[in-house]
Amino acid sequence: MSMDAWPWMGAAELAEGLRARRFSSVELTQALLQRVQALSHLNAFVAVDAELSLQQARAADARLARGEVAPLLGVPIAHKDVLVTRGWPTTAGSRMLAGYRSPFDATVVARLGQGDDVHPGAGAVTLGKLNCDEFAMGSGNEHSAWGPARNPWDPARVPGGSSGGSAAAVAAGLVPAATGTDTGGSIRQPAAFCGITGIKPTYGRCSRYGLIAYASSLDQAGPMARSARDCALLLSVMAGPDPWRDATCLDLPPQDYTQGLDEPWPGADAQRPLQGLRIGLPHEFWHTQGCAADVQAALRAALEVLEQLGARLVEVCLPHSELAIPAYYVLAPAEASSNLSRFDGVRYGHRAASCDDLADLYGRSRSEGFGPEVQRRILVGTYVLSHGYYDAYYLQAQKIRRLIAQDFAAAFAHCDLIAGPVAPSVAWPIGAKSDDPVAEYLADIYTLPASLAGLPALSMPAGVGEGGLPVGLQLIGPYLTEARLLRVAHQFQHVTDWHRRTPPLPPATSRPNDKTEV
Repeated sequence: MSMDAWPWMGAAELAEGLRARRFSSVELTQALLQRVQALSHLNAFVAVDAELSLQQARAADARLARGEVAPLLGVPIAHKDVLVTRGWPTTAGSRMLAGYRSPFDATVVARLGQGDDVHPGAGAVTLGKLNCDEFAMGSGNEHSAWGPARNPWDPARVPGGSSGGSAAAVAAGLVPAATGTDTGGSIRQPAAFCGITGIKPTYGRCSRYGLIAYASSLDQAGPMARSARDCALLLSVMAGPDPWRDATCLDLPPQDYTQGLDEPWPGADAQRPLQGLRIGLPHEFWHTQGCAADVQAALRAALEVLEQLGARLVEVCLPHSELAIPAYYVLAPAEASSNLSRFDGVRYGHRAASCDDLADLYGRSRSEGFGPEVQRRILVGTYVLSHGYYDAYYLQAQKIRRLIAQDFAAAFAHCDLIAGPVAPSVAWPIGAKSDDPVAEYLADIYTLPASLAGLPALSMPAGVGEGGLPVGLQLIGPYLTEARLLRVAHQFQHVTDWHRRTPPLPPATSRPNDKTEV
């Protein structure tokens, strides 16, 4: 098998090839490390250690030679920089944590990789750490202290955020799959901008242990890959209870999401596998002026494909969804102001070189360590939690959050899942929204409602818009229906090739350095 094919093979296909001994994990890891170095202009990776990755690959090859079996044994993947990883620095895209190395792996990292004392590992090889907005705060990956990641389809444009490095790495063929985290759309939006598949699970499906917190009631880890099948494979490993480490993690047994992907909807047949499926189209998503015409056209064509597969489109309403942005930008900064208060220059994180007293130490350390967007959100969060404003802002936002969840419950009485845009436009040029934070916040208008309700939601490539840039279709399901979303996306990907399209990239020929890190 040609090495040239490896960057574009999926995680499931690579795992099968490794089990069949058609190539080795060391060969595969070396080839991808070379590609990472050759395409370093994308700035997708912020930490690479070739020897450490190859050490894991050699161990995987030894296990394969002994006949051992694990879902991802020997398959290289990479992790968003907000998930702590033993052996690599974890900075959350911030100078506040520059050089920090965790002594343990996040639960989802351990489950995907080498395992730990509590969870067995699936055997994946860690290729490195991926760029992200600072503390996962952003919609374009422009707020990383290590510079913006770039969209492989057009390096002058953003890859989306905050999991922009993850999306760019998968889209560019640097890794077959990657981890991301989604607080308000940070898996789905970059997946849409880069033309890959990503799923935010139901809140609590995946443990948050080892995920550097932004907003604890919203943060959720999930997989990003080129296909729904690969996302299903990764999610099967990532999800599961973690009772001793994360009290918000659901106490539900692990589930194999790859099972049933090819099965028709109940009562349907192979010719029309989605016969009987009801897809809700929220009036607020499809009949507003916020979505660009090129995005609307691509998504309407995708809906026609779903209809040809047998699905029935029905109108539904989410009347409070327009309040999702103001509610989110009260609740998330409020939680961030609490979570990030631990970075004070005393216990860990950046510490100012000089100060006059303790209060000055706090101020200088945080001013030097945090970037402008993080400081902005901390200030907003502290304000809405302060005496005299808590009732007027924070409590009202929590009430709106409940109304949004109730809207979804009412809509799902009439449909099996909801479809809509992921973002109002294709990826914008780097710097286009830098002077207008509100314009960047508005890019989350279609992803925030599902996040506030804690629902599972998926983005899949569904067409192209202006300049041939990718457009993603969002599917939202009731609680704990990840298998349903993945099945529908898989059926769609059976008859379309949007997820197989690759960006125009220069050839990858240079050799990897031994070690690169921030």
